[in-house]
Amino acid sequence: MENDVKHFKETFLKVKDEVSRFIVGQSDIIEDVMISICCGGHVLLEGVPGVGKTSLVNALSKALSVESKRIQFTPDLLPSDVVGTQVLIDKGGKRELEFQPGPIFCNLLLADEINRATPKTQSALLEAMQEKTVTVANITHKLPSPFFVMATQNPIENDGTYPLPEAQLDRFFFKLEVGLPSHDEFFEILNRTSGKSMPEVHAVASGEDVLRIGNTLRDVPVAPEVQSFLVKLVRATHPEDEQSPKSVKQFVRNGASPRAGQAMLSAARAKALLDGRYHVSTEDVQSVARQALRHRMILSFEGESEGIRTDQLIEEIISSISAKEPSFA
Repeated sequence: MENDVKHFKETFLKVKDEVSRFIVGQSDIIEDVMISICCGGHVLLEGVPGVGKTSLVNALSKALSVESKRIQFTPDLLPSDVVGTQVLIDKGGKRELEFQPGPIFCNLLLADEINRATPKTQSALLEAMQEKTVTVANITHKLPSPFFVMATQNPIENDGTYPLPEAQLDRFFFKLEVGLPSHDEFFEILNRTSGKSMPEVHAVASGEDVLRIGNTLRDVPVAPEVQSFLVKLVRATHPEDEQSPKSVKQFVRNGASPRAGQAMLSAARAKALLDGRYHVSTEDVQSVARQALRHRMILSFEGESEGIRTDQLIEEIISSISAKEPSFA
């Protein structure tokens, strides 16, 4: 266990440092994306154009030395353009249908502007993100391992977009909001990108390292009290739960699913190991709650009209549950 934990920390920090050589700032975003990958989860990156979402994914694929592909989602994109299709092949005078894999057959898929594709095309990702397989013409094909989807979307543009359905949002491990760089970070971005050469990202890990890390995280123990605290947080996102705050009952239509609890538990284990501990604390759970819950809480009409942010509701839930529970550090 000690050797596995050492391998986890060394690999995690090497990849994070290598990506940070290319991406200026966004340290928390890089760490959260890394945690999601280590846990085998997918990430939805939300931010205005030009803040480095696509560059982050490209840098990450190079640092991990995995095969990556990019799909630009547009309204005319078809499901077959994503998963692949059956093609008629001439084999010595005999014609046969042969499956031609789509770009989804890779280790790291960048789904750029995912909310620009129609719901029919978006649904092509559902099976891949959950079961890590693709079914075409009643034949199931297994995707490479590891497999991750990094999707981006623009939060301020509504024309020509199709909001992701709840079932698809729920399959994302984390939703991360990529903000604008600070003055100093903006200054450094110009220095790095306006010269004669661009910083290069080198391979410092592999897909096998990611799979080994995932096995290591599953061995980190979680006390029943901490797990109970996590369950109460997730249940309190539902307006019908007796422990949910008044604001949740007023502004939330549907709360988070058990997948949210699974994501929080896995991410909290990673947070504990990065902090040098072999056990998970309630603080670890709280530190990943916003990333795992913000896209799984569906606001009511009143919540949307009032401009309520789910992050604000999550903070109220954490405060409410923490006030009733002892701290398990």
